[in-house]
Amino acid sequence: MPEPTRRAPSGAAALRADKTVAIAEAVLDELAEQGYGRLSMEAVAKRAGVGKSALYRRWPSKQHMIIAVVSELSVERLEAPDTGSLRGDVLALLRSVADWLTHPRFSRIFPDLIAEAHRDPALAEALARSVGEPRRARAVVVLDRAVGRGELPPDTDRETALDLLAALVYWHVSVRGVRPDADYLERTTETVLRALGARPAA
Repeated sequence: MPEPTRRAPSGAAALRADKTVAIAEAVLDELAEQGYGRLSMEAVAKRAGVGKSALYRRWPSKQHMIIAVVSELSVERLEAPDTGSLRGDVLALLRSVADWLTHPRFSRIFPDLIAEAHRDPALAEALARSVGEPRRARAVVVLDRAVGRGELPPDTDRETALDLLAALVYWHVSVRGVRPDADYLERTTETVLRALGARPAA
């Protein structure tokens, strides 16, 4: 006997893409205005013009919702540039980090999330897994490509190099509160290349 055709439960509702976008925007706005600790599902639903059930159909908790939205914004803002040279790639990466950290909303969200992560190990782990690791995976492609071109030695410490690529711009923006200009990014690129022992492509 042929198997009966399976039908979706009559109560199931499709997750509309436009609603998901509206919710994501509401999450970012609430995070920027209220911070992680004071953000509520009720406030996000009201701002997005949906019921709370629309949020819970997508994410099981507030933390899952925030991590999903923040990771999408953060990871999509970092591509693995391929300019043909390590210098060009490093400069492009530094610009990307600077744009990410100075994003109108994210520049208010990121410091708050980092502070919360110091108090909440589960949040720290989720941020590392969903934001930090994917961004580092994209950046390591640049380092591997440079090794292949002979611009970096094969034994280059990838972890230290990745820290270096982000650390200087992060300190400049998030600790000193200074927006990096083109000259700063050019000088920082040269500093990074010297620290990595970069050489002309073979």
